[in-house]
Amino acid sequence: MKIFLVGFMGCGKSTKAKQLASLLACPVIDIDAVIVEQQQMSIADYFAANGEAAFRQLENEMLKSFDYPETCVVATGGGLPCYFDNMEWMNQNGVTVYLEMTPPQLVSRLHNRDKRPLLKGMDDEQLLTFIVGKLEERNVFYHQAKLVINAFDLDPKQLLEEIKSLN
Repeated sequence: MKIFLVGFMGCGKSTKAKQLASLLACPVIDIDAVIVEQQQMSIADYFAANGEAAFRQLENEMLKSFDYPETCVVATGGGLPCYFDNMEWMNQNGVTVYLEMTPPQLVSRLHNRDKRPLLKGMDDEQLLTFIVGKLEERNVFYHQAKLVINAFDLDPKQLLEEIKSLN
């Protein structure tokens, strides 16, 4: 089973992917980390050098061309489900899980904003406004996930049980 974790930046996709992979004794694939390794530069640097459109194209190619093991947990970038037919592709190729959080919960978790190209220089109020707006755009994609779960203080064993109950 391939599990694709989707959700807004800061919702815990990378952390939950590691925890789930540990419980399942399977590999974890972090799409952003694979891109960083392949491109030999941070996501922020890639954004700055090539722009968002080029990054979204690269992300799309990485998602669809990666040689996934039979069982694995995949952490996606926050915007990945919202471009091309990525959400549809993930739904066809595995179990999608939207790690949902409220805008204030996300603000409370997004401390190191300079590492995130879309958040650079924002204070908490600006960030909250930005998150509310982005979630309005993205929720139509996020809510196509096979499982939508409140990710704040989410226990990985509970998450795994919810995923298993889908089959």
